[in-house]
Amino acid sequence: MPPVGFVVVIASVIGGYMMHHGVLAVLWQPNEVIIICGAAFGSFLIANPMSLIKQTFGALPKIFTGKELQKQQFIDVLLLMFEFLSIARREGMLALEEHANKPDGSAIFGKYPSILKNHHLKDFLADNLKVFVSGNIEPHEFENLMDIDTEVHEHHGTLVPTAMTTVSDSLPGLGIVAAVLGIITTMGLMTEPPEILGASVGAALCGTFLGLLLSYGYMAPMAKCIENQAHDFDNILKVSKAVLAAFAKGMPPILAIEFARRAIPSHCRPGYEELEELLKSVKK
Repeated sequence: MPPVGFVVVIASVIGGYMMHHGVLAVLWQPNEVIIICGAAFGSFLIANPMSLIKQTFGALPKIFTGKELQKQQFIDVLLLMFEFLSIARREGMLALEEHANKPDGSAIFGKYPSILKNHHLKDFLADNLKVFVSGNIEPHEFENLMDIDTEVHEHHGTLVPTAMTTVSDSLPGLGIVAAVLGIITTMGLMTEPPEILGASVGAALCGTFLGLLLSYGYMAPMAKCIENQAHDFDNILKVSKAVLAAFAKGMPPILAIEFARRAIPSHCRPGYEELEELLKSVKK
């Protein structure tokens, strides 16, 4: 629940500060915000290629709109693959060719809109079904091919969180930079009354506060959120790979599906009897 978390963080910090009779207006230091956020953004631009920068900004809305994979989405993959494998067992591998070549027009893919909407998953299934249909690859080579595919997706999924974590790690240091600049300014006010000096020192310390808050309260958790979403996708790819690899080794569809069921995370995994009833409904 990222939106709730954003509110809880700022409400807790500001609420506790005001309980200590802090003056809220003191925390509003636009110059500190410009120094810290501007330098952080600049360092982000220095560290990353344009493709990753665009990818990062494209991923940010998913922090608020992205949803954790549900049990039904894993079940959809199992049922879809059971239908395909049953057809392959009954009619031969070539019967899958039209579904693999045009998944958007496939009647079987069309039964599972959650898979069609996830174009990365749809492409993974379609591409590997095409290889499967060709019949010119050994089971262990087919599994290695899918391993390469999943490893690329796993690596790709770490790029944005890693870039954001790097920015998160720099924010406390940039907060100190802002604070030091504030102290430098304060040194020119040594002849001023104590209340002016105190206000200037307080404004400088706000830089350290802001850097720490942005780093540990927001940027690091945002990076972790995107990383968790990437892990969800990795899990569903592993399930798809498990069923294809098992069938390629000669296992019957029902046993291949059981291999895939075991690859599902425990909190989303359907029970054996539950899945058996679902597969019976597909057979009918």
